[in-house]
Amino acid sequence: MANPQPSSVRSPKVAVCIAPGSEEMEVINTVDILIRAGMQVTIASVAEDGALAVKGSRGITLTADCPLVEIADEPFDCVVLPGGLPGAEYLRDSTLTVEFVKQHKYDGKLVAAICAAPAVVLEHHQLYPDALMTAHPAFVDRIPEHRRREGRRVMFDVNNNLLTSQAPGTSQEFALEIITLLLGKATTAKVAEPMVMWPSMCFDVVGKG
Repeated sequence: MANPQPSSVRSPKVAVCIAPGSEEMEVINTVDILIRAGMQVTIASVAEDGALAVKGSRGITLTADCPLVEIADEPFDCVVLPGGLPGAEYLRDSTLTVEFVKQHKYDGKLVAAICAAPAVVLEHHQLYPDALMTAHPAFVDRIPEHRRREGRRVMFDVNNNLLTSQAPGTSQEFALEIITLLLGKATTAKVAEPMVMWPSMCFDVVGKG
């Protein structure tokens, strides 16, 4: 039997909220990569009927661990909001999801949103009215010009502890940045190296060049 970890060591807890129409790559890439880093990941469904299995934006079935309502009062180190349509709109219209994000923001926890979610969810509800954000090119103009960083694939606003990213094609970088923010670059490098990431993605993570 393996020796238990010391009581002072705790792997970060991450909640990934999904809904009908969530973008599959953004969900799967993020969950997979965070698990590789040893994080405790809970996929929470915000489907109105409480369904755990939902069809993503490309018709692929995504399966949650539980409905969001079951974990809404639990503290997490990070809350992840994937994009996709109508998935991001479901998150926007879910009062429970919005309150879940608000609580973690107020607790100083990391919130990470990708693709349409920064604009459709966060900006719509003015959850981060002063934050610098990026988003999918089709939605980024919903963010005021002085706060949007449309050329950034991944954007971390340190003052708001907010991470945003552009699209399915940036979801691996998005997930790696979550690891860096919660566990440090050394852990990110250990995860990225055996995955044989694109050299341009590994440059900052592994520190080579």
